[in-house]
Amino acid sequence: MATGPGRSIRDLLAQGGRSFSFEFFPPKDEAGEQQLWEAIETLEAYRPSFVSVTYGAGGGTRDKTIAITGRIARDTSLTPVAHLTCVGHTRAELESILDSYAGEGIEHVMLLRGDPSDGPRAEWVATDGGLTYAVELVELARSRGDFRIGVAAFPEGHPSAASRDADADVLAAKARAGAEFAVTQMFFRGQDYFDLVERVRARGVDIPILPGIMPILNLNAIRRQGELIGTEVPTDLVARISAHDGDPAAMRAEGIAIAAELCEELLAGGAPGLHFYTLNRSKATLEIFAALNLTV
Repeated sequence: MATGPGRSIRDLLAQGGRSFSFEFFPPKDEAGEQQLWEAIETLEAYRPSFVSVTYGAGGGTRDKTIAITGRIARDTSLTPVAHLTCVGHTRAELESILDSYAGEGIEHVMLLRGDPSDGPRAEWVATDGGLTYAVELVELARSRGDFRIGVAAFPEGHPSAASRDADADVLAAKARAGAEFAVTQMFFRGQDYFDLVERVRARGVDIPILPGIMPILNLNAIRRQGELIGTEVPTDLVARISAHDGDPAAMRAEGIAIAAELCEELLAGGAPGLHFYTLNRSKATLEIFAALNLTV
């Protein structure tokens, strides 16, 4: 269900609409850009509630993020969400980027502290004249324009959080500062998501939390990424996929089946929708949709 002109993601979710959304990243070359726009064109037909475009660590893809998000706003029927991180920017630079987004007609932003250039487990060092916490970026955006703000959520806790309770405190603070919705990083156990929602609701915060879905199409790659961001690939899922070792097609099919099962569990348990990490391709996401028999 698309948000439509003038409607916010929060409005859609408040009315009981089920959100399906897709995330892309700025491509590195012309071939990647063609692949990206082919994926966007294919997925546009599914009328997602929004699509988001990521923002590289240290602002390395800033101009591409602005350009791609602006083009989505101008040339498609999609509602774009532009990412922005604190990494490598002064407060003045962040204000300038927010102004650029507003100038492109972008109303929705996804605001993150961001990971250090050496990876999410490296020590965080704020930029001189910059911000230290995502909640500060939320406050800045609220003071800068009429943005509708999304933030990150972590079902297994952020790697730098003292505990999952402390991590829930952070999400609650971002909501109180003006965030209207949250999207989780990838995870593979539905209970981790439901526990996060329960912790946040216990703090008196009703922010909608959209689960982020990434199918396991390459077990080693997912394991490496999971180690970096603090996401565990459960042993039973590893066993299911490893049982097809030597048969890439069967391994892929099992990964899609596992993702579809997780999606079914999440929607049945009351999740307000699903956010798909597409890796700039449409095929895996559409295969999950087919497995779920979803019409959007």
